[in-house]
Amino acid sequence: MNQLIEHIRKFIEVDDSESEIIASYFERESFKKKSLLLEEGQICDIQYFVLKGCLRLYIVNDKGTEQTLQFAIENWWITDYMSQQTQNPTSFYIQTVENSEVLSIDKNSMDDLLARLPKMERYFRLILQKSYAASQMRIMYLYTQSAEERYRHFNRLQAEFVQRIPQYMLASYLDFSAEFMSKIRAGKV
Repeated sequence: MNQLIEHIRKFIEVDDSESEIIASYFERESFKKKSLLLEEGQICDIQYFVLKGCLRLYIVNDKGTEQTLQFAIENWWITDYMSQQTQNPTSFYIQTVENSEVLSIDKNSMDDLLARLPKMERYFRLILQKSYAASQMRIMYLYTQSAEERYRHFNRLQAEFVQRIPQYMLASYLDFSAEFMSKIRAGKV
């Protein structure tokens, strides 16, 4: 739990008594690699804070191909915000990429936490703004960079991902095939 409290303290001030209140709302969970935490058609009720490991959010397109939209490693959050907000079924999957430990909080607990400690609204707003900005940048790169440029840029900024994530998942995130990824990595492009 200290990991989450330290992360929160990077954005807002919380004292020890507030930290205890925050901790009481979260559940620590462990999942094996390739576990599905959310499947298409379910209502997303949980936000996950990654303590250890890696998760991904993806869709399965009409051709049955997985398209990764987001990864989350240590100290990152992941959820389907739209489904959680509207309580409508999700179009996404959330899966562990590695054996993972997370802290989870469901929607009702989150609402209660925010009512009890209104300053947490600021923390979650700042996290959401960072996440949204990262999504905007990713979309820009998809429209303005070649596949090879996207790979080189991502490798430069997120080298640890390139080492941790299976090649086919990284290729789907960068919007090209695993075969093309092999060519890039082999220097044949």
